[in-house]
Amino acid sequence: MAMPHPEHAMNDSAPHDSGLMNCVYYDAEGNSRHISLHEVPERLKMDTGFVWLGLHEPDEALLDRIQEMFGLHELAIEDAHKAHQRPKIEAFGSSLFIALHTAQRVDHGIGFGETHIFVGPRYLITVRHGASLSYAEARTRCEQSPEMLALGPSYALYAVLDFIVDNYQPIVRAFQHDTEQLESAVFDENFSRDTVERLYRLKRDLMTMRLAVAPMQDILSQLVRLHPNLVQDEVRLYFRDVADHTVRINEATDAMREMLSAALSVHLSLVTIHQGEIVKQLAGWAALAAIPTLITGWYGMNFANMPELQTRFGYTAVIVGTATLCFIAYRILKRADWL
Repeated sequence: MAMPHPEHAMNDSAPHDSGLMNCVYYDAEGNSRHISLHEVPERLKMDTGFVWLGLHEPDEALLDRIQEMFGLHELAIEDAHKAHQRPKIEAFGSSLFIALHTAQRVDHGIGFGETHIFVGPRYLITVRHGASLSYAEARTRCEQSPEMLALGPSYALYAVLDFIVDNYQPIVRAFQHDTEQLESAVFDENFSRDTVERLYRLKRDLMTMRLAVAPMQDILSQLVRLHPNLVQDEVRLYFRDVADHTVRINEATDAMREMLSAALSVHLSLVTIHQGEIVKQLAGWAALAAIPTLITGWYGMNFANMPELQTRFGYTAVIVGTATLCFIAYRILKRADWL
């Protein structure tokens, strides 16, 4: 997984607003220039170029300022405030609001976050919440193709979506590795509660991953087919490539979920079978113990005419007979695989 780049690309004159990570202007040739936030209105008045704004968990004051500066719809800003949105794409006039779920490895586990994107003819605004890597790397990749950036913010949007989907892939590979380990643990003779807990946690993470990935197919499908005022035809092929990656990740996630469901069922079945074998063995030994218990129970009664009292070897004969019956019962139970 790519490591986040340091986000200190703004020039020294930029105001240090809480949550403002980057503010970059791209001209008609796709050349970049880092600007301060108060320069944005002036740049938006120009006929060409666009502004790419990067925010990370901005406070309410900054979002309100951004809303006024770019003319964003209040419902979209409200969604960006809450940061608990389902993945979706919504059109507000000539602009789009896109909510996405992100994922990354955090402390030997999976952390999920959100990214909200505002796209207009002259701007791209990304708002990150929670476990979400910096888009500095995606910006660097874009700047290596200034001719594509010259087409407008749609190519920058592609770079962000491609970066998000690319970061799903190492997590899916980690899921596949964990799934293979759990499959081996399922058939281990030493059944443990830890195996069931790991199966459940992995299945829960896969479900969360599916909820993040599956809706992206619809989002990318719209970007491939619709919104001609925002998405240039030259960029639609790139969105289609990201959509193909998303489909493969979603299929792999679904396949692993089914495998884990089957593994959980197999594990529980094997535990039940193992318990049944234990019960059979206990029942077999109980049957063996019943023979001497029955005989000694008879001889524990107060009768005068007891066989071993009248004959010299009567008591020995009872012991030998009891042992013989136990041996016969043992052979029968052993042959029936109860012992």
